[in-house]
Amino acid sequence: MGISRASLYYQPKQTKKDWVLKVRIEEAWQEKPAYGSRPLAATLGVSRPRVQRVMRLYGLKPYRRRGRKFGKRQIHARYPNLLLTVRPQSIHHIWATDFTELNFHGKKIYVSTIIDLFTRQIVGIQVGTKKGALLTIQTLAKALFHYPRPEIFHSDNGREYEAHSFRELLERYGIQISRSRPASPWENGYQESFYGKFKLELGDPNRFHALGELVAEIYQNIWHYNHTRIHSALRMPPARFAEKLAA
Repeated sequence: MGISRASLYYQPKQTKKDWVLKVRIEEAWQEKPAYGSRPLAATLGVSRPRVQRVMRLYGLKPYRRRGRKFGKRQIHARYPNLLLTVRPQSIHHIWATDFTELNFHGKKIYVSTIIDLFTRQIVGIQVGTKKGALLTIQTLAKALFHYPRPEIFHSDNGREYEAHSFRELLERYGIQISRSRPASPWENGYQESFYGKFKLELGDPNRFHALGELVAEIYQNIWHYNHTRIHSALRMPPARFAEKLAA
C-alpha cells in the first residue's frame, strides 16, 4: 500500500497533548473569556506560540462583545459538554453543528452545517430563509442519509437544538448529545472557525441578483471546502482525508 509498517502501530502523542491544552484554554475562558494568547500563555504556564498554534488548530477565539448576549435564556434540557473529556478518535465519531446568517438584499438567509470533527469534512448542509428546528432537522437528516450515524453530536444551547423534535431524532438513532456550556460560544470553535473562512471565501452575497444564484454558490463553496481546499490541520482536503481513512 506504499506506507510504512510502523505507521500502522504508531499513535501520535502530540494530538492528545494539543487536545488537553484546548480543554485547558476553554476552562480558562470560563473565568476570563476575553483572554488572548498572551495572557492565556501566562495563566496556563505554556509558551505563547504553542497556545497560538492550538487556537488555530481548533478554531478557538476569545469572546468579544458585539452586542449579542449569551446565557440569558432559560435552558430546559441540559446536557454536558462531552468534548471536555472525549476527543475525536475516528471518522464519524463526533459531529458538531451550528448555523450562520447571511444578509441578502435586506433579508436573512440561514446556512446550517454539520462537521465531522475528525476529518473536518462538512457532512450536512441546509440553506433556508427561516431559522428554527426545521432547518436543523433537515441538516441532520441529510447527514444521516449520506453517512453513518456518529456516536456524539455536539451543538450550542440554541432553541433550534433544544427543540424536542430535534433531540428526539438524535435519541432515536442512539446518538449521545453534547452541548457547549452556557455563555461559552468558543466551545464550538470548529464551526466558528469554519464559518469565518466560509464567509470570507463566499464574498458579498448581494452581488447575486437571485436567491437561487446565492444558494448555488453556497453549495459550490462547501464542495470546494470538502474536495479541493487544503485544510491546514490535515494538509489535504477533508474529503480526501476521509477517503484515505476508509481505504
